[in-house]
Amino acid sequence: MSVIQRHMFIGALLSLLLLFLFTAAYLSVYPIASLSLLFEKDLMDLPFGLIVPIISILFGGAAGGVSGLYVSKELQYVADSLEELDKGRTIHNKNRTSLNGVFEQITKLQNRMNEQVRLAQKLANEKAEDHEKRVQQVVSEERNRLARELHDSVSQQLFAASMLMSAITETRDETDNQETKHLRMVEETIHQSQLEMRALLLHLRPAALKDRTLEEGIKELLNELSQKVPIEVNWKLETLELDKGVEDHLFRILQECVSNTLRHAKASTLDVLLIRREGRTILRIVDDGIGFKMDEKKAASYGLQNMNERALEIGGVLKLVSLPQKGTRLEVSVPHVEGGTK
Repeated sequence: MSVIQRHMFIGALLSLLLLFLFTAAYLSVYPIASLSLLFEKDLMDLPFGLIVPIISILFGGAAGGVSGLYVSKELQYVADSLEELDKGRTIHNKNRTSLNGVFEQITKLQNRMNEQVRLAQKLANEKAEDHEKRVQQVVSEERNRLARELHDSVSQQLFAASMLMSAITETRDETDNQETKHLRMVEETIHQSQLEMRALLLHLRPAALKDRTLEEGIKELLNELSQKVPIEVNWKLETLELDKGVEDHLFRILQECVSNTLRHAKASTLDVLLIRREGRTILRIVDDGIGFKMDEKKAASYGLQNMNERALEIGGVLKLVSLPQKGTRLEVSVPHVEGGTK
C-alpha cells in the first residue's frame, strides 16, 4: 500500500469514526423512536442513513489523499536529498518548514561526512609525505649505487672495448674489406651500447611524482609510454590544485591501470582524462583492448584491489566497466573538500 492509499484509508476511517461518535452523541441528547427512521427518509434517491456515511467516507478519503500526496512529495524530496548526499553533493533545504528538523540532521550528517573525507585525505597526505621521504631516500641511495656500479664497470668496459676496436680497425689492412667491415660493425654495436648505457644512467630516477604536479607527472609518464610502446596515447588534463596525498594516490592508480593495460589488454589506443566537475576530481582511463566479463573477474585481483583501496583512502569511488572485445573503462571520482591541505 502506497503512502497516498494509506492516508486515504486512514482519512476515510477517521471521518467515519467521527460520524458515528457525533451521531451517538446527538441521539443521546435528542433520541428518536427508532433508528429505522434514518433509512426511511431519502436524500438524492438514497436513504439518509446510508448517504451520510458515504459522504463522510468520500470527504475523509479526499482529505487523506491530499495529505498523502503532500507527505509523499516531502518523502520523495528527502529521498532525493539523501541520494544527492550519497553522491557527495551539497544539500540545500528549499524553505520547507515541515522538514527543517530532518534537514538539520541531514546537514549534520553531511558535515560529518565532509569532515571524515577531509581527515581521510589529510591522513593520506601525511602518509604519502612520510612514505615518500623514506622511499625517496632508499630509492636515491639505490639509484646512486646502481649508477655508480654501472658507470664503473659496464660503462668503463664498453669504453675500453670501443677504444680497442677503434685501434684495431685503424691498423687494419684495407685490402681485407670483408673482415674490416665486420670489425666496424662490432665497433658500431659497442658504440650504440655506450649510448644505451648513458640513456639508462640518465633514466635511473624514482617513478613517483617527487616535486612535480599530477598533471606534469601524467604528461611525462604518457609521453615516455608513447615513445617506447607501440600504442596510441591520448590525454586531456586540466590544471588542478590537489592535496599531495590525493595526487600521489591518483598517480599510483594511473600507473597500476596503465601497467594492467600493457600486460593484459592488447590495446591499440589509450585515453586518459583528468578533470574537475561538480566539486569532484575525475580520473578516467579508457582502452580499446580485449576487455573481460565483469562477473568472471576475480574479486581478489591484487591490482584492482590495490587501486580500489587507494581510491577509498582519499574518500573516492572507483568504477570499472569492461566488456569482451569492447575495451575497459576505469574511473576514479574524488570529492574536492574545501580547506584541505594543499
